[in-house]
Amino acid sequence: MNQRGDVVLVTIPYATNGGCEDLRAVVVQCNRLNVKLATTIVATITTNIARVASEPTQFLVDPATPDGKTSGLFLASAVKCENLFTISSMRIQKTIGRLSDPLLVKLEASLKAALELQ
Repeated sequence: MNQRGDVVLVTIPYATNGGCEDLRAVVVQCNRLNVKLATTIVATITTNIARVASEPTQFLVDPATPDGKTSGLFLASAVKCENLFTISSMRIQKTIGRLSDPLLVKLEASLKAALELQ
């Protein structure tokens, strides 16, 4: 069972054309539901960090820093909380890391911004 804050490799289906793509993502669904449901909610991760400084729905994970070291990522990346997917838990191929506690705080803030809960 994956937990909120796990950095995972997932297979995401395309909205059109019926194909799919393997992406890195962060589990954002609460642990209580991760135990109960066969689906989970993830936020995608990208190495395009151009909007991190200006977009409150994104935050930086830099594996060169102590906070980013446990993420399992190799390059500085942005977690895109405006880009959420509900997927079958079976689409999670493996867990590659975990967000540190300070990055979990940033995850919470970016989710609130994406869903206008602030």
